[in-house]
Amino acid sequence: MRKIAMTALAAMAAANLWAIQGSITTDTETLVGDIKWQPRGKKYVVSVKKGSTMLDMERPLADVRSIDIPKPAGFDKAVEQVESGNGAAAVAVLAKIVADYRMLKWDKPAGRYLAQAYLAANQAQKAHDACLKIIQEDKSAAYSGDLAAAYWQSLLKLGKNEQLEGLVSKAISSGDRRASAAALVMRGDIVVAGCNDAPDGLRKALADGYMRVVLMYADAECVRERGEAMVKAASCFDKLGQAGRAEKLRAQAKTL
Repeated sequence: MRKIAMTALAAMAAANLWAIQGSITTDTETLVGDIKWQPRGKKYVVSVKKGSTMLDMERPLADVRSIDIPKPAGFDKAVEQVESGNGAAAVAVLAKIVADYRMLKWDKPAGRYLAQAYLAANQAQKAHDACLKIIQEDKSAAYSGDLAAAYWQSLLKLGKNEQLEGLVSKAISSGDRRASAAALVMRGDIVVAGCNDAPDGLRKALADGYMRVVLMYADAECVRERGEAMVKAASCFDKLGQAGRAEKLRAQAKTL
């Protein structure tokens, strides 16, 4: 009997039947209540209190413009661990957030840092697989948003260059400035990975990727991508024997 109960519990978790308090906004309304994601119907169900009763309001994914849900417990600490080089300690927490918040705002940010933790441990396939679980639900996550850059890094490490080039090109032409900036940084990464530090290759990475972001994406929404581009451009200038330009870029990056 206990085994059956546990099996049912696992099935509920897999189907994402857990509700999380938050709000969903469409073009015409904002619904506040307990939100569930239903993968089979590609829709959200929001349990809204009307007087003394609870009504389940269904909204298709295509109609939803934004979701507001409080940050999961443990997220900030896990991010700090990944960024400080201790990603292994954050894997379990991030994997749980990805599972618990499936299509509920925080799965993609958590997935990004989960993939980064795997990449830092030279586990590119695990990084790829972690991203792919999310992308299978939301195809746009492969070329825009929080997850895309980490997914691209896994593709680069695995040598899936044709697929990577397609996604980068899609991001650049998407009209999303953050996605475009991240894609240009990745374009520089692709060139650097294949040029063996040859001067022509380093200059191409700067011209086609990193410096385009530094010069053309100074707006506030692209701060993270611009900072990354500065650091990577500095590395290229070091290899080209231009230490002064490298140090200037690193100093700029620290002020962002």
